[in-house]
Amino acid sequence: MISVDKLSVEFSGVALFNDISFVVNQRDRIALVGKNGAGKSTMLKIFAGIQPPTRGTISIPKEVTIGYLPQHMIHNDGVTVMQEAEKAFDHLFRLQDEINKMGEELANRTDYESESYHNLIDKLTHANEQLVIMGINSYKGDIEKTLMGLGFERSDFDRQTSEFSGGWRMRIELAKILLKRPNVLLLDEPTNHLDIESIQWLENFLATSGSAVILVSHDRAFIDAVTNRTIEISLGKIYDYKVSYSQYVELRKERREQQLRAYENQQKQIQDTEDFIERFRYKATKAVQVQSRIKQLEKIDRIEVDEEDNSSLHLKFPPAPHSGSITVEAEHLTKKYGEKTVLDDVDIIIERGQKVAFVGKNGEGKSTFVKCIMDEIEYQGKLKLGHLVKIGYFAQNQASLLDENRTVFQTIDDVATGDIRTKINDILGAFMFGGEASEKKVKVLSGGERTRLAMIRLLLEPVNFLVLDEPTNHLDMRSKDVLKEAIKAFDGTVVVVSHDREFLDGLVEKTYEFTNHKIVEHLGGIYDFLQAKKMESLKELDTNINKKDEAAPKANADSKLSYEARKEAAKKIKKAERNVEEAEKAINAIETRIKEIEKLLEDPENATDANLFDEYKKKQHELEQKMYEWELLSEELETIKSETEL
Repeated sequence: MISVDKLSVEFSGVALFNDISFVVNQRDRIALVGKNGAGKSTMLKIFAGIQPPTRGTISIPKEVTIGYLPQHMIHNDGVTVMQEAEKAFDHLFRLQDEINKMGEELANRTDYESESYHNLIDKLTHANEQLVIMGINSYKGDIEKTLMGLGFERSDFDRQTSEFSGGWRMRIELAKILLKRPNVLLLDEPTNHLDIESIQWLENFLATSGSAVILVSHDRAFIDAVTNRTIEISLGKIYDYKVSYSQYVELRKERREQQLRAYENQQKQIQDTEDFIERFRYKATKAVQVQSRIKQLEKIDRIEVDEEDNSSLHLKFPPAPHSGSITVEAEHLTKKYGEKTVLDDVDIIIERGQKVAFVGKNGEGKSTFVKCIMDEIEYQGKLKLGHLVKIGYFAQNQASLLDENRTVFQTIDDVATGDIRTKINDILGAFMFGGEASEKKVKVLSGGERTRLAMIRLLLEPVNFLVLDEPTNHLDMRSKDVLKEAIKAFDGTVVVVSHDREFLDGLVEKTYEFTNHKIVEHLGGIYDFLQAKKMESLKELDTNINKKDEAAPKANADSKLSYEARKEAAKKIKKAERNVEEAEKAINAIETRIKEIEKLLEDPENATDANLFDEYKKKQHELEQKMYEWELLSEELETIKSETEL
């Protein structure tokens, strides 16, 4: 579908990519991986047409549509959430306008028998059919499902986009891209602004989507759930694995071990040959053998070992000074912003040495409670820190607060005091800012590099209470692993606000869920919490069913149907069942044809068949429309059955 051929990108004469080639196929869901600064975001920008390569080409067929979600973007103001989301369907509204114009033209014409009049009728009929296939009857429902899947409430739909934070506005942009159903989705860190529930919804959406996906994310659990192919960018090259991320990690390790063994064997062979040549070079009796060995050496196809990125990150928090047995205690804590209540009558105790997670939907009060701990905002009720508690705080926007015009060295030198100033270069080297990198200006650093720099500032003085608000945003996989191990080894108290399940797994012993203005305590790790949440949902469902069952006899007693009414109800049910059955048959037929087309498209001879691609796209739209219709008909059937007891 998309072909990358001999692509090279250079910045100031330094190669970011060098002569790389690969193909993106229709069903690929690709994870682009590599350390921060390797070029993952640059690759997405090239695919999106925002940045040209230095050399090489990317071939994208004209009919292929692309949706791109960057890490940072400029947002629009002056519209509601619903109005902004509806922009995803501008193509529907343009077609609707054309249909209206054709309708007006027909109404004003009187040449009913002319060929042009009949052509206009045909054109109008075709346009109306096309509008239905494209989803004019279901787009509102699609918008609602997508926005709510990404965490919005119905009450948010009519609010101005300017009322929302940057993270929530990024969700609106993500919703628009998903609603357009492009052939290829380019997503750069889409989970950075999502809570755990929304991430799980997005996982399911992408895993079942018909679009190809090229994804940059440092959320390992998310990548594993979504992708089926991993392309690693490392030191200017790419390594393509047709497997998920976890499998790629194992395969890459095996591949490198095999390469090393083969390389070592060959090096021994080369050394032995060179030793023979050197030993007998000047002996006339060995001249033939020497020349033979020289030719043999020239013919050897030299084995290359994948260049290993040997830069490393070593992170260790200083020992925690002693403090009281209680680190944080809140009683009847309430926080309101105007009329909006965020936290209501909250009680919580965090003890010394505990490592806990704060989770919940965005806007439920996690960061607000952290600000209360930091005494950055006013609140009602009591909140006190324990005896001798000293806080080390990493805020979500910590990296963006750095002075962009200072160098890396100056940024640390500004806050370092005492003997630590003599060790700044050693510390920077441990954080992959050694040598010339320490003289880089902050403004040229990537998001991950800025996060690492902000983390160094946190390490300059000993603390016994770490409060980390989304510390892993923009960190690459390896940096996250190192940070996780450092937190596990830290002997003080830790609060982590995060949506990264893989990062929290094995790190925290207790999870505090922020929901409905309250804080609910869950013992155990993050996956224990997620499992418990599923069980609670099932129990709530079971309770609701039981309540309906208990109410049914009374309803039947109060409103017994007459024979005629029962007969009419039976007809309605039969008709509704027939409608559902017909919709199911239509879905099966469409799915069968889609599979047939997919089989045909696997043949290279059909790869450029535009008609086949058009039919495939049309069938996908038909399937979406028919599935939506089936859902409505099924709901209608259930409603009729529940209203009628025969």
